[in-house]
Amino acid sequence: MRQRFGWLARLYAAFLAVFMVQKAAFFIIDMPQDAPHGAAGLAAALLHGLLLDVPVAGYLIALPLLAVVVTAWLPRPLRLRRWASAYYGVVALCVSLMFVADLSLYPFWQFKLDATIFYYTDSPKDALASVSAGYVALRLLAVAAWAAALLWLFRRLTPAVLRPVGGIGRRALCSLLALALAAPLAVSIRGGLGESTANIGRVYFSADEFLNHTAVNPCFSLLASLGKAEDYGSEFDYFDEDRRAALFRGLYPPTPTDTVRLLNTRRPNVLVILMEGFGGQFVEAVSGRTDIAPNYNRLAREGVIFTNCYSNSFRTDRGTVSTLSGYPSFPTLSVMKMPVKSRTLPCLAASLNAEGYRSSFIYGGDINFTNMQSYLRTGGYGTIVSDVDFSQEEKADNPWGANDDVTFARLGRMMAEQGAGPWHICFLTLSSHEPWQVPYKRLAEKIPNAFAFTDHCLGRFVDSLKRTPAWRDLLIVCIPDHGYLYPSDITHEQHSHNTMLWIGGAVARPRTVATLMNQSDMAATLLGQLGIGHSAYTFSRDVMSQEYKYPFAFFTHKESFGFADSTGHTVYDIVGDKVSEDRSASGRASAAMTARRLELGKAVMQSFYDDIGRR
Repeated sequence: MRQRFGWLARLYAAFLAVFMVQKAAFFIIDMPQDAPHGAAGLAAALLHGLLLDVPVAGYLIALPLLAVVVTAWLPRPLRLRRWASAYYGVVALCVSLMFVADLSLYPFWQFKLDATIFYYTDSPKDALASVSAGYVALRLLAVAAWAAALLWLFRRLTPAVLRPVGGIGRRALCSLLALALAAPLAVSIRGGLGESTANIGRVYFSADEFLNHTAVNPCFSLLASLGKAEDYGSEFDYFDEDRRAALFRGLYPPTPTDTVRLLNTRRPNVLVILMEGFGGQFVEAVSGRTDIAPNYNRLAREGVIFTNCYSNSFRTDRGTVSTLSGYPSFPTLSVMKMPVKSRTLPCLAASLNAEGYRSSFIYGGDINFTNMQSYLRTGGYGTIVSDVDFSQEEKADNPWGANDDVTFARLGRMMAEQGAGPWHICFLTLSSHEPWQVPYKRLAEKIPNAFAFTDHCLGRFVDSLKRTPAWRDLLIVCIPDHGYLYPSDITHEQHSHNTMLWIGGAVARPRTVATLMNQSDMAATLLGQLGIGHSAYTFSRDVMSQEYKYPFAFFTHKESFGFADSTGHTVYDIVGDKVSEDRSASGRASAAMTARRLELGKAVMQSFYDDIGRR
């Protein structure tokens, strides 16, 4: 019995050691020449990388663990090394292929091995056109050599002969012990017991992308991306290409930076507050309830309130990408969960960093949920504060993490520590989310009371800022990540119809902007106010620009999309293939207007999927 578990322990340790050696080789060979890193950087990458090495090692040790259970009942000795060699050969070859491919492709791609490699399998001649035969031969030799070394190592750690386990009692005990290991093994494969499972973003720890990439296990990166390598460009093909292009033309026009001025400075410090689920029905300023958000309503009279801003989506991961990257949302996929796609997007932080800003992000919950950390780090957020940076006492009131009173206080300290600007901070609130547990009691209903708590925290925070010098050069953008289905009988359009508020000393004067827009338009609108080009934000429009001539909003839910313009709105059920909501702005039903909104909505939907398919 000791022989079997000793073998498992040695093999598991060997898997982890191999992954660490491969990371060190990647670090040394692929390190950018103009940005050398020392041993401390490698050590940090190795340490953080264990969060993905452990799940991969767990997968690889699963079959040997099963073998321990089965062989415990064999009455005769088993030539284990011979039987295990076939499995070792497959593992060694696969690990070697992924290691060498990652090592070789990274200098060209500048991202870790993933399913992108399979996009080129149909045209291997084209894929190899830029390298010599010698280059390929050397890599194949490296694969063979490393696979042989791994096979030798795994065989060396394996007993040549596995002795029988004596007696039924000892056999049963051996099997039970092996099965007992299955539970922690499953947890390690999942990546822990928390809300988030193992994902690439979990190992991102640095503002330096190369160090983050060093930490990523290429086996995990490739396997995790396989299910996301679909041909999205072929989905929702409602029209032939000429018709789609004709309908789509002019819907997202380039908007220059000579725009109607909302600010009194070109370089304010920028705080974006993503307000969890803070839908329009909670805000009196956009015809919502009067009793939930008195502070927001008060601040709306002091700043610039956008009353027809529609959320792009219904989930935080999608809404965050729409806000910070000016990118659309999709009913069937989350771009944030797909590093192979999300890394191609522009991001507000990166755009501001290029102009001398320093960018940070703060959230009281799990930053690894839905691969958020990977997206944020790649997007330019150098400092990230999340649930691990708060004490257990600070997180005691809410299972998701630190409540908004705690995180607003931390946000205030972060701002005070920024020193000379310009700087940008994005803050994602948390408390207005189920299970609605907040240390506050003003409204009898649990859900509205949670939103009232966030509003209370916002009002107190802003009032304190007004008494500081920081207020003068500050722009605060309050925008929901998405709406919330409350009450449960509201329409999809009401769910998506939200608001956006700009306040702070940088705001020139109070005003109301009633232009139809999406939350994804915030990026271009903000950058336009700062005089920063935003051509990379293809689907983000500066709504204050004279070139924004056809205001409309497009929004998605799990099984539908909606299109709203000055004539009304139409929501289309993509599963049932039918119109599920339709309203005319004039009050008179118009089949022609409905057909036109539906046609444009389908063209937008098809164009968005074509775009994500090309990335």
